[in-house]
Amino acid sequence: MFELIFLGTSAAAPTIYRGLTSQMVLANEHRFLIDCGEGTQRQILKSGLGFKRLQNILLTHAHLDHILGLGGLISTLTRWENLEGIDIWAGAATLRRVHNLIHEVVFIGQTPPIPLELIALNGGPFFEDKKFSVSAFPVRHQGPDNFGFVFEEHPHRPFLAEKADALGIPAGPERGQLVAGHSFTLPDGREVLPDEVLGEAQPGVKYVHVGDCGDTENLYEIAAGADCLVMEATYIDEDIDMARQFGHMTAGSAARFAREVGVKTLILNHISRRNREHELRDEAQAIFPDTFVARDFDHFIISKGKPVTKVEATVSLED
Repeated sequence: MFELIFLGTSAAAPTIYRGLTSQMVLANEHRFLIDCGEGTQRQILKSGLGFKRLQNILLTHAHLDHILGLGGLISTLTRWENLEGIDIWAGAATLRRVHNLIHEVVFIGQTPPIPLELIALNGGPFFEDKKFSVSAFPVRHQGPDNFGFVFEEHPHRPFLAEKADALGIPAGPERGQLVAGHSFTLPDGREVLPDEVLGEAQPGVKYVHVGDCGDTENLYEIAAGADCLVMEATYIDEDIDMARQFGHMTAGSAARFAREVGVKTLILNHISRRNREHELRDEAQAIFPDTFVARDFDHFIISKGKPVTKVEATVSLED
């Protein structure tokens, strides 16, 4: 299971009700901040998430509406939070701009109080946990070194309780030992192997975050069958020529892509002030009904075999 909280959902510039792009992904004990537009640290505070364990930052690309909030956030995290270090993953072009922001503005002439690692992405897995992995993939947008991210649980083999009962395996730690892949010897001397009580491997939850994107040609295999896909919708179809000119998606094109690759749920993000929310929602849902248009502080639960669930908001946008 992954939890996804939108901290900012506006494109290019903030609005009264939408901050600039940023999302938080919660996975087990880990937290990942995806992009950090201007004002993100205030959105984190307002959301109630706070700054604890916020040591993994993933950046899709170098545009200012996706990175400018890093200066203030890094200053706060390094001075006031008890973090051992901060890892920032991004493409090489993005990291050059981030390096200048951090070392030539925030800490000019100083050494950061804690280690700050700027780690260049080349595509493929870059974070591994015992239950899930995070991978990067190239995205075609303006400029070089743009990346999206896949959060995916490792496949698991379901425990077949009826087979365990038939073999006389008692309930308790013995069954846990078999689930962990270890054989077990019964009191009568029979050895039980994991394969005798475990079913076929089942894929885990798959969440795909594309970010800003002007061309989906290389994304079909990556997004195929995802439980949740987050994609930008800066324009609507009547402005598709402008979308192509600036390397962005329309709500309709995102919905068509979601339908073609068989995702379960589509969430549209990066909303321009030029469009009303209902225009995006109506256009996308006419093509792909299981579509949300994200608002600031929307909180989603992504679980295997269940529809993506939107948690009731606890933050008033008018506070």
